[in-house]
Amino acid sequence: MLELLTSATPNGWKTSILLEELGVSYRVRAISLTDREQKQDWYVALNPNGRIPTLIDHDANGFVVFESGAILLYLAEKFGRFLSPDPEERSRAIQWLMWQMGGLGPMMGQATVFRRYFDPKLPAVIDRYTRESERLFGVMDTHLASHAYLAGDYSIADIACFAWVSGRDWAGIDIAGFRHLARWADAIAARPAVRRGLNVPPPPEDMAASTTRQGKTILS
Repeated sequence: MLELLTSATPNGWKTSILLEELGVSYRVRAISLTDREQKQDWYVALNPNGRIPTLIDHDANGFVVFESGAILLYLAEKFGRFLSPDPEERSRAIQWLMWQMGGLGPMMGQATVFRRYFDPKLPAVIDRYTRESERLFGVMDTHLASHAYLAGDYSIADIACFAWVSGRDWAGIDIAGFRHLARWADAIAARPAVRRGLNVPPPPEDMAASTTRQGKTILS
């Protein structure tokens, strides 16, 4: 049995989407970020970074994996799906995964924090992270103009990047003008496993209210 400790955030959705795509049995423990449960001693003993998600593989003597990108790689390798065995295509998928981990996620995460939570508001800072997130959307849009998916077939690279693109309204990032990115996002959002994964655990009401159509992902 796999156990996923997670919250309704893009990094959490990355792992729940992949688990749903794999169709394997797993159980979920929702972690309350509001109550800072991820900072409690019992959780930090599992995940020293005190962040979500964390995966426990009880079929492998309770082996623990933290960092969402590492979890995607672990699951893809464990079940032999969504990561090509071809060395070049595999490398391309991992490159895009690292790109998301090092760029798209941090920039959109900071855009969200400074737009939603930081007080006082710092317009220059919000603008900086918003513009950089939009630049990264442009990188994907240009690539997807000539590719159906980021790295060959649908892979963990698409799952990782889609989870963040799906939370764009929360971060205040507009997809308008990125038609290739919108096409790609719509195609992934239409997958039943993705729809299920976006609701593990159910998102907060204010985030769920950010449901959109016409080129934008439906979160609820």
